[in-house]
Amino acid sequence: MGRIRVHEFVSLDGVYEDPGWTFEHGFPDDLAAAIGEITGASTGILLGRTTFEMFAPAWSTRTAEDDPGAPFFNDTPKHVVSSTLGSADAWQNSRVLGPYDPAAIRQLKESEDLFTSGSGTLVRALIADGLLDELHLFVYPVVLGAGARLFPEGTSRTRLGLVGSQQFSNGVAHLTYGPVAS
Repeated sequence: MGRIRVHEFVSLDGVYEDPGWTFEHGFPDDLAAAIGEITGASTGILLGRTTFEMFAPAWSTRTAEDDPGAPFFNDTPKHVVSSTLGSADAWQNSRVLGPYDPAAIRQLKESEDLFTSGSGTLVRALIADGLLDELHLFVYPVVLGAGARLFPEGTSRTRLGLVGSQQFSNGVAHLTYGPVAS
């Protein structure tokens, strides 16, 4: 059985929306290596519609010379969870999985190790349905005060266990959480 690993850049106050605010902290080699470990263990990408629509134009034209992550994002099969997207042709190796269906994702997880980034609605559903294996939060030392939060008010209470942590040269903390046995 495969795994679902989620990667999120978040501020100290939990904002994950439009991570352009991370640029001022740079992208040092130690941070890049940690993200490379997550993507390197993945054979597929699972995204929600909104994140897919943001990632497709940003990544589809990048090459390895532009960004070392480009081959992963462009060459890896991408599965888009959406009830409204008619086609995923905007980005190579992409297909619409259909509306959120835990059974369909479990079946996909049987044969693939999946990477998810952004996709807050999808991530919250994966956690609620017990499909998440690893939640990688890259916590930036900044309070934004506004923006969409990964876990907004009204999110159901969920226990996760800390399974790893590290600090990077730019002050970012990498916290890895996993499910807690009931």
